Amino acid sequence: MSDTHNTTLENVNPDYEKDLKTPPGNNPSEQISSEQIKAEAQKRASKRSVFQRIAAVIKREHRPYRELIINSEPLEKRVALLEDGIIDKFEIERPDENRMVGAIFKGKIQNLEPGLKAAFVDIAQPKNAFLHYWDIIPDASTDSSVEIVRENRTDEQKKRNEKIALKDIPKHFPVGKDIIIQITKDQIGSKGPRTTTNIALPGRFLVLMPYAGQCGISRKIEDRKERDRLKEILRSITIPEGMGLIIRTAGEGKKARFFVRDFHILLRKWRDIQEKIENQPSPCLLYQEPDLVERTVRDFLTEDVDRVLVDNESDFERTRELVIDISPRSKGKIALFKEDIPIFERYNIEKQIEQTFDRRVPLPSGGEIVIEETEALVAIDVNTGSHKNESNDGKDFIVNCNLEAAQEAARQIRLRNIGGLIILDFIDMKNKKDRQAVYDMVRKCLATDKAKSHVLPISTLGIMQMTRQRHSESKSSGLYIPCPYSNGRGVVKSPRTMSIEIQRRIVSICKHHRNLNKDNNVLKLLVLLHPDNLNRLKNEDREHLLGVERSYNCELNFRSDITYHIENYKVINAQTGWEMR
Repeated sequence: MSDTHNTTLENVNPDYEKDLKTPPGNNPSEQISSEQIKAEAQKRASKRSVFQRIAAVIKREHRPYRELIINSEPLEKRVALLEDGIIDKFEIERPDENRMVGAIFKGKIQNLEPGLKAAFVDIAQPKNAFLHYWDIIPDASTDSSVEIVRENRTDEQKKRNEKIALKDIPKHFPVGKDIIIQITKDQIGSKGPRTTTNIALPGRFLVLMPYAGQCGISRKIEDRKERDRLKEILRSITIPEGMGLIIRTAGEGKKARFFVRDFHILLRKWRDIQEKIENQPSPCLLYQEPDLVERTVRDFLTEDVDRVLVDNESDFERTRELVIDISPRSKGKIALFKEDIPIFERYNIEKQIEQTFDRRVPLPSGGEIVIEETEALVAIDVNTGSHKNESNDGKDFIVNCNLEAAQEAARQIRLRNIGGLIILDFIDMKNKKDRQAVYDMVRKCLATDKAKSHVLPISTLGIMQMTRQRHSESKSSGLYIPCPYSNGRGVVKSPRTMSIEIQRRIVSICKHHRNLNKDNNVLKLLVLLHPDNLNRLKNEDREHLLGVERSYNCELNFRSDITYHIENYKVINAQTGWEMR
């Protein structure tokens, strides 16, 4: 590649250089009408096959039109799940990123920390894995989101799973012992990945737990008759002793043959892992979660998805092959996008993504939510803004604004992959019934979220507290870095503050000079600084500077440059050229 940045620039507008030295303006992203997006989606929905439309009428379904859009580029793959054209889920993956969550390692216990009640395991990664003592004994019964239906434990497992005191862990798992662990939470900041010995291999409809010995059903499947049917299917599957199976939410309504096929796929995968366990020395990687395209087919491509569009031919072929293996009936939904316009632009996804990472997110009726991420927690504030008041007393519009905010906040939490402690500050509602309605809305919108969350009712102050499981860093932390200009603070000192700081430094230098030089010579100083700070000194603070010159017998000169950082300045002795401190 030739170096062309020093070529002649006669035809270049000189203002461009100035523009490049200044940060981009904080222009709000272009707002797209949700009604327009939904109208376009309905047009696409009308083009579904006759079979799909008849099936929807027979089932009396009034569900949204769902599309999976897969964008494959050399440096990035992106997947968006649209409901009536609106982004409901968004995933992004880059080739150089390690897919750590779900990875299985054969590790070696490096050291034990009784104070932390944890082991640190060498897994041949930059950071040792963190393994808490209570995650060290495989036991599926601790998961409250699963109803245990069938025991399949061996006598050895039953003995091992009898209550072991934490103080006995070092005896059973000494330093240097090999151990099979799975990463449940990626490395975040300086913290190493968190792990467990409760190995879980997810399939399309099932989760295989090789060491658990217990079989169950996701509690998110609520229909009693359906649960009874799935329990019978679970009891009929021949499972090797000592293994466990969990029926996922996606298994609701599926016939027995789907579960049997899924189970055999998972069993083959586990036998490959077992072979590596026996033949490879520790530490080593045994299994890694598939890439974004394969995970999308496994987790998102359900019967409810109406079509899948892929803009890359090789990924299109691979998607079809994967679908044929696990759900042949869905093969006809896969289509190759051949238009010249980029696929995310064609379906207004690019603009929606820009809005997703805005600090302020508009609500349909004119209000907005403001999202602030900090190290300790995420704060979501609800503002009425220009919310359209359609009632005389104003009561209904506050409740409606909060209900809209509840739906959008839950959507943003999923899209941004926000985890940890989250505080939602709703507009005050005096009526307990209204607060309960907003609380129910948040819980309903989070019900389909894969990450577990715990939501507390709204307090009398209008505050809702919740926690959400954090498997990996939020999307914004992967797309953005801390501001190098402000060192991540998000703010810089004002010209007024800098003027005070510069004057304080000048006075300090003058006092030191006067103490050291009794002959009272004129001290000539040159101050290098940012133009905004100089403007403040020359105008509002001019009289103060003149007073400093008179009081301390000094002569002040200034030189500004737009390329200087606004918080940087230097005070130089104009006679010697030395910096004064």
